[in-house]
Amino acid sequence: MIRLFKGIAALCVMAAPVFAQNSPVVVELFTSQGCSSCPPADEMLHALAERDDVIALALHVDYWDYIGWKDEFADPRNAERQRAYATVAGRRSIYTPEMIVNGVTDIVGAKPMEVSKAIAIHKEYPQAVKVNATRAGDRVQIDAEVLRSGTGPMVVQLLRYRPERESRITRGENAGRTITYANVTQDWNVVREWDGRAPLSMSAMAPGEAPAVVLIQAADMGPILAAARVE
Repeated sequence: MIRLFKGIAALCVMAAPVFAQNSPVVVELFTSQGCSSCPPADEMLHALAERDDVIALALHVDYWDYIGWKDEFADPRNAERQRAYATVAGRRSIYTPEMIVNGVTDIVGAKPMEVSKAIAIHKEYPQAVKVNATRAGDRVQIDAEVLRSGTGPMVVQLLRYRPERESRITRGENAGRTITYANVTQDWNVVREWDGRAPLSMSAMAPGEAPAVVLIQAADMGPILAAARVE
């Protein structure tokens, strides 16, 4: 079942048939190497990562490490982000695998039809914010403007990801498996708060060769309003 977070109300308020969404739809997968239910969702993310209209991101969490295998890609901040989403949704628990589409739609497990439907729905929302990102060396230039009123305060986030990472798991629920993961996130940070009253122009550090993603999200874990990927 597809569940919509409270933030969907903000999108509906801005809805109009004039502007279609042309920013990629962001799919966040909360996953763990220690979760026996996660490999189908991990595999599904590979397919999503190949789409030009989707930014697919794997956020590995650490709260299953105690059952016998420490996820080598996990970051405690990923679990914090997932808990923040749960708070907005009015839930007391978090779990894996969980996919969250554009910061709004919550999908439990690996359900291709539900994810495809959610992506299609979000592509039809009016574009509230336009963002462009370019890279020069270790810096990413970010330019953005608000297209429709009512966005409220926003946060500008910058992260990097590894398109493919492999792990040979020797303990825990997935012991004996070698799994290749797509778009494993790292260095996810808020680089700016933005009220949207004036166009945004800024640069941020993104050292290394890993691809980067810029996300503009409504404050307090609201909808993701715009996203851009830079190689």
